[in-house]
Amino acid sequence: MTESTHFDYIIIGNGLAGLQLALELSSDSFFDDKHIALIDPSEKSINDKTWSFWETEHFKWDELVHKQWSKAQVLTSKKSIALELNPYRYKSIKALDFYNAAKTKLQQHSNFKFFIEAVTDIQESNVITVTTNAHTYSANHVFDSRLPKEFHNKNSKAISIIQHFKGWTISTKSESFDDDTITMMDYRLKDGEQTTFMYVLPYSKTEALIEFTYFTENVVDESVYDEHIKKYIKDYLNLNDYQIEETEMGQIPMTNFDFNAFNTKGITKIGTAGGWVKPSSGYSFKHTEKKIKILIENIKSNKVPSANLFQNKYRFYDKIFLKVLKDENHKGEWIFGRFYERNSVQTMFRFLDEESSLFEELKIMASLFSLSFIKALFKTL
Repeated sequence: MTESTHFDYIIIGNGLAGLQLALELSSDSFFDDKHIALIDPSEKSINDKTWSFWETEHFKWDELVHKQWSKAQVLTSKKSIALELNPYRYKSIKALDFYNAAKTKLQQHSNFKFFIEAVTDIQESNVITVTTNAHTYSANHVFDSRLPKEFHNKNSKAISIIQHFKGWTISTKSESFDDDTITMMDYRLKDGEQTTFMYVLPYSKTEALIEFTYFTENVVDESVYDEHIKKYIKDYLNLNDYQIEETEMGQIPMTNFDFNAFNTKGITKIGTAGGWVKPSSGYSFKHTEKKIKILIENIKSNKVPSANLFQNKYRFYDKIFLKVLKDENHKGEWIFGRFYERNSVQTMFRFLDEESSLFEELKIMASLFSLSFIKALFKTL
């Protein structure tokens, strides 16, 4: 193996986790003498998604935030719940802005190399061999963002729900949106007895992302999302004259699948493939940031990179939530309505960020006390 094809670290996948990891490595002098490769089949040259998150502090990527909000609402078939987010701000970043900024920063470091290739095989021995459709590389350690094929095994005992969605970014000629308030969940328009909701991010008074989302076991044809988005815009936003500027689609696993079982001495699964997506919400941006900080400290302390990335109590809470949604999928509106009706949004954000106190967790569990959760609790135990 020639020197030019051997690296200290190889990162497979230039998505959120891969690029956030690379950026952290590049900003830490401990890794200045390490040679790092990033391999992805895509140039990452299109805006394929929008990442949203909440936080109280100024964010190191604040210059990339497309829009932020201090107010939100949750709409059910029975009521409207207004949410004052202070001291939090809900923020959104367009993926393309993140990709471009990350690549620009990383290309300033001579020890980072980009390869636009598709990984076809990984073999682990004294060094890790990574084969792509064009070349073969080796590394001391590999960070792999590809889902393990075992995840798709239908005989798996893991509880899995798919958060799948399509969104239209639309523009209007007249002022049509309240750009101070996001709609986190609007359950008034349904697709049968399933957990579905509309998500609305008003970027300005004349532009908004309108997204129809499912928390279900099976996906639907693309036309189904379009039908519901079109109906929502017409019947609930009362708009007839608008232009579709951009579309996005996605699928996010919400699962308690044991991704950690696929970490080895030389290979660490990252991002969705590492179980870094919050199982009960599908949020990933801030969770990824936290996981990477722990991972970096593990490496510097000569520990297994994936050590201590998860808190067992939150994995337990997520498992109960997923069990209810799997067994009684129609309960989604009731669950989230109770979440935000009986708890402050600040408490909910701390809980979803896995930063809550035991008292807050007990209060949230009490707000959801029902036969469904009791059954799910005993099945989980």
